[in-house]
Amino acid sequence: MPGKASRPADLIDERIKELGDWRGEILGQVRAIIKEADPEIVEEWKWVKPTSPGVPVWSHDGGICTGEVYKSVVKLTFFRGAALNDPAGIFNSSLGGNVRRAIDVGEHDKIHKAALKRLIRDAVALNRGAKRSRER
Repeated sequence: MPGKASRPADLIDERIKELGDWRGEILGQVRAIIKEADPEIVEEWKWVKPTSPGVPVWSHDGGICTGEVYKSVVKLTFFRGAALNDPAGIFNSSLGGNVRRAIDVGEHDKIHKAALKRLIRDAVALNRGAKRSRER
């Protein structure tokens, strides 16, 4: 459970290290892909409560996705995933909702790096479009 660090990037580093298994490796891999896709992405640490250590969140002009860790998957939940085009079909969870979509990555799953980068960039573009609309 991340504790001593205070910067979101440090909390994410600490979480990856504390997991010490395939889930930490996967979280580290998707984090690197997200940062490659958008070097201006903002890392946050949200929703800390007594029953949860908190969750990594990546944003740019609004939330992009979270990186939740469960026993059998690392789940990337895209805040506005239903509005994103997913030609590679990497969304594989939360498909029935009207807003969110998620990617569950299991221990032996391969991450489709190019498709994930495309989703990140498209989510940023979607947020920027929404931001421009709010500014008018």
